[in-house]
Amino acid sequence: MAPASDFVPAHADYRTEVERILKASPFIRALGLESDEIAPGLCVTRLAVREDHQQQDGFVHAGVQASIADHTAGAAGATLIPEGAIVLTAEFRISLLRSASGPELRCVGRVLKPGRTLTVVESEVFGGPGAETLVAKASVTLAVVKPR
Repeated sequence: MAPASDFVPAHADYRTEVERILKASPFIRALGLESDEIAPGLCVTRLAVREDHQQQDGFVHAGVQASIADHTAGAAGATLIPEGAIVLTAEFRISLLRSASGPELRCVGRVLKPGRTLTVVESEVFGGPGAETLVAKASVTLAVVKPR
C-alpha cells in the first residue's frame, strides 16, 4: 500500500505501542478507526463511514477527518520513539481539500522528520468509492515525552 521508509524503530516492540494507541483511546474506538499497516515511520488506518460520522449534508464531518488524521499521525510517530515514551500533539494543521464521502476513509500517516523531542508527520485522508481520492492533508507536530 504505502512505500516502506528508511527509518529504524527505537525499540523492537513498536507495533504493540501503535496498536495500544489505536485501541486504548475511547474516542478513537467509538469512531471505529482500525489499523491497516504499521511500519517504521508509517501508519495506515481505515474507517468504515457510518451515519454518525456525517454532517448535515451527508459528507464526512471535518472533525472526523481531523481526528483520524491526527491520531494516525500520532501512531506513525510512535513507531520511532523510545520504549516508555509517548507522543502528544503539539501542533496540528489540516487542509480539507474536497468533500469526503464513500463507504470508507483511508488515512496514511508518514513521518517526515523524527526527533528526540519533536517529530513532524504528514497525514493524508482519502475518500470516494475506493478511498482513492485525496480529501484532506494534515501536518502534525508531535512532542515526544516520558510520562511522569
